[in-house]
Amino acid sequence: MAISEKLHTIGRPLLQAQLEHPTVAGIGRGDLPEPVFRSWLEQDYLFLLDYVRVFARLAWQAPAGHLGDLVDLAHTTYHDELSLHRSLSAEFGADLEGAVKGPACAAYTAFLLESAASYGEGLAALYPCMWGYSSLGRILAENPPAEPRYRAWVNTYADSGFAALTVRIAQMIDEAEPDPARAEALFTEGMAHELAFWNVP
Repeated sequence: MAISEKLHTIGRPLLQAQLEHPTVAGIGRGDLPEPVFRSWLEQDYLFLLDYVRVFARLAWQAPAGHLGDLVDLAHTTYHDELSLHRSLSAEFGADLEGAVKGPACAAYTAFLLESAASYGEGLAALYPCMWGYSSLGRILAENPPAEPRYRAWVNTYADSGFAALTVRIAQMIDEAEPDPARAEALFTEGMAHELAFWNVP
């Protein structure tokens, strides 16, 4: 079994816990209270700025064949995802520039930036975010919320282009061949950070 396949097996019950989380469930129904989503937007904006830095650190270590992949991921995150956040933030009244990292955001970004010191391990550590959001988007899009702002969020992560980038990361993990036990531990820790992140301050 490829490393990425094993990570998916480990991750499925952990993904279910995210689907059942009140914040995710509220987005899926379209009735999440606005102050909760506003706070999530502010925290995720700060997270994504560091996520771009993680891609950049990994790009510096990447084999030539994957340098472009990581540059593309950094570009997509910085321009597309952050653009969505700025658009939604205007509608929800979020203060992106004045936001301060909460404990969950600070812990998660520190974990990712530290893990990115190693190419293969860094890919395994960041994969929960890519795979998790792609999976959440796909599942929630099966019965999308009627509320247009939450539907726009779901559609972003259900996008086939985002899914393709996620598959590419899985392939890169398998090619990098990190120690399987270490990859599984980092992936599991990353999934725990993902769940904690929904407990917005």
